[in-house]
Amino acid sequence: MSRSAPAGDSRAFLSTAVDGSNHQSQLKMPRSVSRVLYASLCGLLLIATSGCSFYKNSLSSDRLDKGLTIILPGIEGKNMTNGNIARGLEWGGVKTAIGIHDWTTGIPPLLLVHLRDSKRHLEQATLIASEIVVYQEKYPGRPVFLVGHSGGGGIALMTLEQLPADHPITAVLLLAPGISPEYPIDSVLAKTERGIWNYYSPLDVPVLVVGTTIAGTLDGKQSPSAGAVGFKHQEPDPAFTGPRLTQVVYSPRMLMQGNAGGHLGWTVPSFVSRTLAPVINGHSE
Repeated sequence: MSRSAPAGDSRAFLSTAVDGSNHQSQLKMPRSVSRVLYASLCGLLLIATSGCSFYKNSLSSDRLDKGLTIILPGIEGKNMTNGNIARGLEWGGVKTAIGIHDWTTGIPPLLLVHLRDSKRHLEQATLIASEIVVYQEKYPGRPVFLVGHSGGGGIALMTLEQLPADHPITAVLLLAPGISPEYPIDSVLAKTERGIWNYYSPLDVPVLVVGTTIAGTLDGKQSPSAGAVGFKHQEPDPAFTGPRLTQVVYSPRMLMQGNAGGHLGWTVPSFVSRTLAPVINGHSE
């Protein structure tokens, strides 16, 4: 099993298993930050990072030969919540290689910098896209998935933007994405073979309604996020056979799987294993 890159290292996680490169960016603090919002997000961070060890990337050659699933964390970086996503996928029988790419600096107090540093967003999206291409060239025909939670959902879509047209991936799963509902998602659907799934919850008010209205979304809009209200998207003609956007709104029945509808509900291993893993498994077989 390959060793994952340390937190804060901007080298992509997959570089030790396939190939990669070093990359650095300059950070820029936003001009105005709400102290109340910052305290709320830091509280969420403390909850997310307490009580459990980090997940170690599963990048063995046997798993890489079956496909690749890249998990992109939110602005808090690699922690318990994205580790739970990875564990849930394994519990759900996902056989692909699974790795968490920490696109942040690895310094949790800079979470609002991670939110608004568009230069870093572009650099990291470009880096992830280049790693996917390297993987696809070494393992042609294998499925590739992106799973982005919160801010990581925005990075997942930006990664699709940077992918060459002749290197589409299999599918993208967005969990409470912190990006605006107006994001032109139709423009990146063609970079997937099976489409994009957006899991959103109107109950995600503190982070993806109040939080992003004050501090902004990953694409710089001060509005509720697509992770709370869904994307504004025109459904294609029923005869259309290309990749589609599937929007899944929170339902009380998900509570039976441990998802209470809040910002972290989508990362609960029992929910991931029962609801998200089958999506990936269905495309991997």
